[in-house]
Amino acid sequence: MAVGKEILTKIRSVQNTQKITRAMQMVSTSKMRKTQERMRTARPYAEKVRTVMGHLAMANTTDVMHPMLVERPIKRAGIILITSDKGLCGGLNVNSLKRFFALVKKFQDDGVEVDVCCLGQKGLGACQRAQMNIVASATQLGDVPKMDTLIGPLRVVFQKYADGELDVVHVVYSNFINTMKQEPVDEQLVPITPKHMVVEHSHSWDYLYEPDPFTVLTVLVRRYLESVVYQALAENMASEQAARMVAMKAATDNAGNAIKQLRLVYNKSRQAAITTELSEIVAGAAAV
Repeated sequence: MAVGKEILTKIRSVQNTQKITRAMQMVSTSKMRKTQERMRTARPYAEKVRTVMGHLAMANTTDVMHPMLVERPIKRAGIILITSDKGLCGGLNVNSLKRFFALVKKFQDDGVEVDVCCLGQKGLGACQRAQMNIVASATQLGDVPKMDTLIGPLRVVFQKYADGELDVVHVVYSNFINTMKQEPVDEQLVPITPKHMVVEHSHSWDYLYEPDPFTVLTVLVRRYLESVVYQALAENMASEQAARMVAMKAATDNAGNAIKQLRLVYNKSRQAAITTELSEIVAGAAAV
């Protein structure tokens, strides 16, 4: 029954793995509810700020145009890549990285150099392996997005844009649709132009600024960029937990199927061994 013992060892090994995947599934389910609530709470503010910035982009401010609202020829682009710090979440990071590298290839085909800001260990590792020009990064983001962690890397990117070193900045992340579906998204952050923002309007917009247009726009643009990146990170975290929950459920179910198959093989081998022993006993008795 050496073969039977080996099969039993495999069964116990798969059962131990199944316990781990089931525990991870339960943890992800709990975390997913919290991240979804956090994401939904952040959405109204981000959407309202986006609407205001869309109106500002369409407003008549030709006398004092803020650099973040002015398009210019693209010679160097910046991309903020948001991924998870951990794996075991299905194809979530793979899909985001495919979208990211497709965008990088598009820029490079046009002769545009690319700088990257990585938020998340998986994206940072992929960019390091691809030998991308990484200007800033942040890892170990935890389960709750914190602006204290994001402000440093974001300030590097947007300061480079303000100084004219970058001509456009995009963000790539996973957008949460529902528990079973998450989509990689490529969104232009700056320059803020009407064609890159879906804003409903029935007439032209203009504003009166106090104390002056540049000061007001500087504050609003900073708030806008922070809120959009924060919302993108919240969406990505919700997508991560949902994808991990689905992946761990599939792994748990597959482990259950594997256990059933191994038990069937074990029972067959055990029955074959018993049949062989009985045949030998009968043959021995007949010989006597």
